[in-house]
Amino acid sequence: MDKEFKKLLEEAKKQADKIIVNEYASYKQVGCALITDKGNIYTGISIDAKCSLGNCAEYAAIAEMLKNDETKIKKIVAYSYKGKIYSPCGKCRELIRMIDEENLETEVMLEGDKIYKLKELLPEMFTRASIKN
Repeated sequence: MDKEFKKLLEEAKKQADKIIVNEYASYKQVGCALITDKGNIYTGISIDAKCSLGNCAEYAAIAEMLKNDETKIKKIVAYSYKGKIYSPCGKCRELIRMIDEENLETEVMLEGDKIYKLKELLPEMFTRASIKN
């Protein structure tokens, strides 16, 4: 694991240090950290409400990045308070790609310190051509 991924994993772990639960929601179950092409790190936490509302930690980190006018993600990792690295869900994979086509080259860390490019995780990605008129 390279230095950047070590730093991202540390930051993701800080976000998912414990799960917080109340009668309506849980949050901080998963933490995410990403680094942009400019070297800035953004983090996010998951929110899981009892009424099916919420968001993934990746979405929260990406929102922070977008608030700072950045779109290119160099590397990303999501970590559970249970001690596991999570792969981004399909919705998050598509979001990463859709905010900037260059993000197909984003390096994604998976369990076991495996690193994949986003394009390897999106073999049948949504495109304009896939929309049927």
